Amino acid sequence: MSSAIEAEGLGKTYPGGVEAVRDVDLEVAAGEVFGLLGPNGAGKSTTIGMLTTTVLPSAGRALVGGHDVVLDPIAARGVSSVVFQDSVVDPSLTGRRNLEIHARLWGVAPSEVGDRITEVADGFGIDDLLSRPVAGYSGGQRRRLEIARALLSRPRVLFLDEPTVGLDPRIRYELLDVIARLRGRRGMTILLTTHYLEEAERLCDRVAIVHEGRVVAIDSPAALLATLGREIVEIRVLGDPAEALTELRTRGVAGDDAFALGSTLLLPLHDASAGDTVAAVTDIGLRTAALATRAPTLDDVYLRLTGSRIAA
Repeated sequence: MSSAIEAEGLGKTYPGGVEAVRDVDLEVAAGEVFGLLGPNGAGKSTTIGMLTTTVLPSAGRALVGGHDVVLDPIAARGVSSVVFQDSVVDPSLTGRRNLEIHARLWGVAPSEVGDRITEVADGFGIDDLLSRPVAGYSGGQRRRLEIARALLSRPRVLFLDEPTVGLDPRIRYELLDVIARLRGRRGMTILLTTHYLEEAERLCDRVAIVHEGRVVAIDSPAALLATLGREIVEIRVLGDPAEALTELRTRGVAGDDAFALGSTLLLPLHDASAGDTVAAVTDIGLRTAALATRAPTLDDVYLRLTGSRIAA
C-alpha cells in the first residue's frame, strides 16, 4: 500500500457546537514519520482519537492501513497501536506483567510473548526495570515502557500523542533518541502530535500545521522553513507597527511575507542580504528599540499563517 493513513473531510463537532476538527485532509505514506504540529487545543489529539477509533467522527472518512475507522474499527485497530498522552499502564503491576497482559490482549501467541518482550525491552533499555512495579518508574521510564508495550503487536501504524509532554528536558532529549530509532522499523508508519518545534524538525519527514481544528499547511520542515527565506530581520519598533510595516513595504525593504507580532516586525530575507536590509531600515529613519537577525523557525511559519505562536 502506498498510503498507511488517509483522511478526507474529517471533522469532529462536540455537543454545544464546538468544532474541534474541521475538514481535515491527510495522506501519510507507508514508512513515513508524519507530525501534527500545533499548540494545545489545536485539534491534534481529537484527530488522533478519530484515527484510533476512540472518537467518532462527525464528518468525513478516514482509513488506517486501508481499513475504515468507522465501518471496520476492529480491523483498523488490528494494524495500529497508540501511545496516548495519559499513562495507561497499571502502576501496581510490574513492567513485565503489563507487557504480558498487553500481548495476551493483542492475541500474540504464548510461545512468542517472551521473545517479543525481550526484543522491545532491549530496544528501549528497560530490561532491568521489568521486575519492578511501574509505580516506582520515573516519567521517562514509564514512557519507554508504554512505547515498548505499543510495539508488542508489531503494528503497521504507530500513533504517538504528545510523547514527551511533561518530561524534564534531559529525559525528553533521551526519549527523542529512542523515537528516532523507530524510523524504518519494519516499514512502520509513525504519526505523532507535538507542540515542540524541535521534535517536529528532528523526527518528521513531513508535518501538518494545525490551527483551530484545520490543517493550514503540509510539507517537510525544511520546505516550510524555506518559505521564510535564509534569515529573518527582527525589528522592535517605537510607534505604530502597522504604519512601520507599510512604510517598509512601500520602500521595497519588506516583502508581502513580512508580518508583525505586537511591536515587533519580522522581515523574511530571500534575495537581499541582512546587512543591506538593516542599512535600509536605518536610512529610512525608522525609530527602533532593537534590531537583530536570526534563522527562521517553524514557530515563525505558524505565526505567519495564523497570527499566533505555537510556543507559549
